[in-house]
Amino acid sequence: MGTAPVGPMRRSSPSGCWGRHGKDRMFSAQVRAHRRRLGMTQEDLAATTGVSVRTIRNLEAGQTGRARPATVRRLADAFALSGTERDRFCQSALDGTDQRPADEAPTSAAGTPPAHGRPVPAQLPADVAGFVGRTDQLRQLTKLLDDDDRPTAVVIAAIAGTAGVGKTALAVHWAHQTLDRFPDGQLYVNLRGYDPDQPATPAEVLAQFLTALGVPGTDIPADLDERAARYRTELTGRRLLIALDNAATVDQVRPLLPGTGSCLVVVTSRDSLAGLVAVNGAHRLDLDLLPPADAITLLRRLIGHRVDVDPDAATTLATQCAHLPLALRIAAELAVARPTTPLAELVMELADQQHRLDLLAADGDPRAAVTAVFSWSMRHLPADAARTFRLLGLHPGPDIDAYATAALTDTSLSQARLALDRLARAHLVHPTGPARYGMHDLLRAYATTLTAEHDADADRRAASTRLFDYYLVTAAAATQQLRLVDAHSRPGTAAPATTPTPDLTGPGAARRWLDTERPCLVAAAAHTATHGWPVHTVQLSMTLYRYLESGHYIDALTIHTHARDAARQTGDLAGQAHAQLGLGTTNGRLDRLELATEHFVQASALFQQAGDLVGQARVLTNLGVVEDHRGFYQAAADRSEQALALYRQTSHTTGEAIALHNLGVAEDHLGRHQAAADHLEQALALYRQTSHTIGEAMALHNLGLAEMGLGRYQEAADRQEQALALYRQAGYPRGEAWALFGLGSVQTHLGRPEQAIALHRQALTLFRESGERGGEIRALNGLGEAALAAGRPADALTHHITALSTSVIPDQQARAHTGAGRAHHLLGDLVRARHHYEHALALHTRLGSPDADDVAARLAALGAPPRTGDDQRD
Repeated sequence: MGTAPVGPMRRSSPSGCWGRHGKDRMFSAQVRAHRRRLGMTQEDLAATTGVSVRTIRNLEAGQTGRARPATVRRLADAFALSGTERDRFCQSALDGTDQRPADEAPTSAAGTPPAHGRPVPAQLPADVAGFVGRTDQLRQLTKLLDDDDRPTAVVIAAIAGTAGVGKTALAVHWAHQTLDRFPDGQLYVNLRGYDPDQPATPAEVLAQFLTALGVPGTDIPADLDERAARYRTELTGRRLLIALDNAATVDQVRPLLPGTGSCLVVVTSRDSLAGLVAVNGAHRLDLDLLPPADAITLLRRLIGHRVDVDPDAATTLATQCAHLPLALRIAAELAVARPTTPLAELVMELADQQHRLDLLAADGDPRAAVTAVFSWSMRHLPADAARTFRLLGLHPGPDIDAYATAALTDTSLSQARLALDRLARAHLVHPTGPARYGMHDLLRAYATTLTAEHDADADRRAASTRLFDYYLVTAAAATQQLRLVDAHSRPGTAAPATTPTPDLTGPGAARRWLDTERPCLVAAAAHTATHGWPVHTVQLSMTLYRYLESGHYIDALTIHTHARDAARQTGDLAGQAHAQLGLGTTNGRLDRLELATEHFVQASALFQQAGDLVGQARVLTNLGVVEDHRGFYQAAADRSEQALALYRQTSHTTGEAIALHNLGVAEDHLGRHQAAADHLEQALALYRQTSHTIGEAMALHNLGLAEMGLGRYQEAADRQEQALALYRQAGYPRGEAWALFGLGSVQTHLGRPEQAIALHRQALTLFRESGERGGEIRALNGLGEAALAAGRPADALTHHITALSTSVIPDQQARAHTGAGRAHHLLGDLVRARHHYEHALALHTRLGSPDADDVAARLAALGAPPRTGDDQRD
């Protein structure tokens, strides 16, 4: 819980019928095909990626050899490739010679291109205090790094050994010694392989890793294989250490292996992982008990001079602990806590405890010694701390704080803090962060055994119920602070009077609590769904609905899926409907529009069966959003009209505001700007009436866009300024990005392009941080339009082509084509200008957009097309 830089990894050419030249031709053909699919010229692609035109031309001709990984990643980003398609593209570029185009960036000192602008994760736990021995194993691990002759395949170190032998300590200690060998960072996960309830699944871990590697939530695939492929692609050319701790099986590990030799993987497991050795070529390090001399050294470091005063007692104590580091640390802490008691007396106590409990098995299983030391340590704990330790075995999450501990134990906050502090000093829990604690899996299993033996079933269920009530109540308070709930989705659960809760006053505190506790809330949803608290699962799903939709899409899918299953078990139609609504909304955010529609249809049927008119209206609202995203603006307006009627029928003021809001957005897209402004004004009044701050800010932002359509630019700027202030007041960065984008668009129309560029850049940064792909595309198009207004058509072209290569939103594709056409026109390239205008006109016409007339006029201004072939564009 100091070496030389690494040289370049050598890659061997794969066998097979393709050979190097066949592979080169396949990659060249893919580059050319993807470029043409997007209607891009080689110059467009160069402007988008920052790679020279000459390099792109040589790549398409198969004359470059193997492209650098950084170039391949830039091309894949420009082509908007994801999942298995992206993986195939990148893998096809890996073979060939080590030739590097003269105009590409040099490699880093570690032999791999630097990860330009990408996050460098640093997920390792803290190094182990007082680490002793394991010199040979440390040397073997380092030798894996120093071996320059290994093949292209990823290097895997599998550290195997019994529970408590120090596998994690070895892996973490070695990793801290070699941090400089991994300039692109470290990924770490506790797979909890021996947790009977909550082992980490490969899909969950891949989502965490992809997020740490900078992949927006909207870009993380749902399918496990596609997620693994995207993970391998993201690791291509990056030099990372990947630590997979506490694996139970090979199947838990394989999807987490990179596909590149530039990374090194360290796996720890009680299992020998023979399949990983045989199939994946892992190097196994079998970790045995500490040698006697090292065990004594560890005791000396932890206890001090008393070890040298009575060396015989120290030797016996090490033997009683079976030379296991975990047991030695716990025993040593007990000795430190009793400084006046001779070691010999402590040794006699432990011997008596072992004898009485008869825990040492005949075969000398060292885990029996660990249990004996646990038991011995527990005898010396105060009763309240011992009870806290037992009940912590009921907690399903990865770690816990004092508030959750107080709920679990039904004690005061100060009592909970004191108990956790005593357990930490006794090494029965360990710090995982500021005021947060976790448990070794052996200790958690021991705690679970103890609570089953010493606490009545009713008491254990009451403790778990208090814990889940605490999470639910505090989550509700946090989302209420953030204005992320409404009456229809707010569970009616009251906080137990005896349970302390943190002060969540203000949006910052509320969001910090939700972000910190999110892994525990996900674990609670999974546990309550399968262990007899289905109502809590459904209520967690409803409570967290709007918080999760703000970017935590993978967790949202997990929680809503558990809620749906829990509601099915109890025949709760309303609970099923709300969970299906959450699944639909989340899939919509992830641009899985067909799947989102399927969930909405199921939700609608369930709401109808339950007689819930508000629920039906919410489904119609979300279906309208899907239609709008597809570019079917009239259909979106129709859905919003239907939802509006139901909300008014049920006197649901917030829903009425949302329906009016969405209707205004659809009308604005249809060019009916005055009608849009009227509906948005009505929505704004209702949001203010219900103190819905986020809704008020959204309405102001979209009202500003409608004002722009009406040519009222100063009024539009005022609206965006008001929206920006509200978003910042609420601590809502996603909304802040939209307001910055809107304000930047207004500044372009007001003839202030430099201000517009600065605003759009701020918006772009926030959109990328939150994974808001639709916003990112709009900000890129906004940058392009501002650059055109500033008289920089080359810059504009870069932004519009980047937006074009990323966007799947029809109106933004049309906008990008229009901007690219204008840029080419100003640059004197009428052929390419016509090409983009034609694409823009086709899209605007299909969408029924009034902008089609403007594009048609620009096309007419170009005159008749020249008689030249398409190859001229290259």
